[in-house]
Amino acid sequence: MDGTRGRVENPKNLVQSVAKAFAVLKAFGHGRAELTVAEVAAQAGHDRGTAFRLIHTLVDLGYLRPVPEGRRFRLTLKCLELGYAALSAGDLPTHARPLLRDLVPEVADAGSLGVLEKGEVIYLARVESGLERHGVVRRPGTRIGAYATALGQAILAWLPRAEQVAQLDCVPRVKLSDRTLTDLDALLARLDQVRAQGYAVSDGENAYGLRTVAAPVLDAQGAPVAGVSLTIGGDRLALPDFIALTAPRVCALAEELGTALRQSLGTIGAGGSAR
Repeated sequence: MDGTRGRVENPKNLVQSVAKAFAVLKAFGHGRAELTVAEVAAQAGHDRGTAFRLIHTLVDLGYLRPVPEGRRFRLTLKCLELGYAALSAGDLPTHARPLLRDLVPEVADAGSLGVLEKGEVIYLARVESGLERHGVVRRPGTRIGAYATALGQAILAWLPRAEQVAQLDCVPRVKLSDRTLTDLDALLARLDQVRAQGYAVSDGENAYGLRTVAAPVLDAQGAPVAGVSLTIGGDRLALPDFIALTAPRVCALAEELGTALRQSLGTIGAGGSAR
């Protein structure tokens, strides 16, 4: 996802020339390190005259440079400045909080970021509105058995089978409600389902009356570094409607954080152990 999340709040506030300049920069990508004016125009959706003027403006500003041989251009290292300030602004919880605030309370009653450690989910960031009546407290630093949470299952599902078993055996698996899965085989089957669909769902499994959808934040190797979740009180939406509303959003949020994590080349840390 990009910084505008695919929408403009008021089209009248959109400066077309700025949008066109960024389209030129985004024309350069994997497999497109060097482009001609015509190729930039095609990728950015501009006419050649507009592409020519924007390219030479960006060359003058230091974000593009001409390639000595031929009539091609490429990005300069100065482009790194555009992302480095944001990427280096803090650890993963710092980046997650404003994204969670965008979804709470509009979409969900709570949003969380957590990591897995010795069979437990450790909450690193939490944005909440309106769950007080359920008596559920998930402040940063709170730990809960990963087996009983959508957040934990979302992380566990992307681990190798042997590590899944090891993590699940790290803590006593007790029923937190009559819907809590505690049997190892049942949990492993659940993790397979989570992996197949791309997200985890909990309906009152660790707290009566709460529904949660969660997805993993993956590193460059596809390993789970953390997980993000959205939760509502069960009286707010029926489960199918809740999943339809939040699953795409929580997966997009997890992908946005994962992309930032991967592109930061180690600048962004989880702020806690992922194992």
